[in-house]
Amino acid sequence: MKQKFEVVTSACVPLPLENVDTDQIIPARFLKATTRDESFFGDNLFRDWRYDSEGNPRPDFVLNDPRYADARVLVAGKNFGSGSSREHAAWAIAGYGFRAVISSAFADIHKNNELNNFVLPVVVSPEFLAELFATIEADPAAQVEIDLPRQTVTNLTTGRSEQFEISAYKKHCLLNGLDDVDYLLTKQPEIEAYEKRAYGGR
Repeated sequence: MKQKFEVVTSACVPLPLENVDTDQIIPARFLKATTRDESFFGDNLFRDWRYDSEGNPRPDFVLNDPRYADARVLVAGKNFGSGSSREHAAWAIAGYGFRAVISSAFADIHKNNELNNFVLPVVVSPEFLAELFATIEADPAAQVEIDLPRQTVTNLTTGRSEQFEISAYKKHCLLNGLDDVDYLLTKQPEIEAYEKRAYGGR
């Protein structure tokens, strides 16, 4: 879903596990789906952790905990999104309704897939991540503020804030709700002017 991203204030879903790979995010059997419907992939996010073999919700998995029902930020352990490059993992995260994922490290391809699907991957220090997990454990309603224009993430309980990095191009696209094709279309007059100069209007 194309969404502009400026400032998001939300509670968080804690997933304090390292090396969560894309097969855990969305199991391989769902790659055969012929739909791009976001709700389908969102409904199957972390499928094998979230449901038992009969399709019943596992009460001990965090996405089934009603305390986190309205949270739109996922807080994950180091090396989130490792494994295969399947874009379906980012579709599932976006389809569930997450606007951002906070971790101390992301797999590069998955990080770019999140950006391409209007989910903001926020890289923080291990110390900030540990503090945030502790804050959420103490108070599941604790919130963070993610300010894309200023490139800051703030633990609103402790007041601690960190800067995060993002490419200028992806920042522009997120702020304006543009995918790569949309961005190219905004440059159409410049492209046409260049072609006229370069090829004499041919």
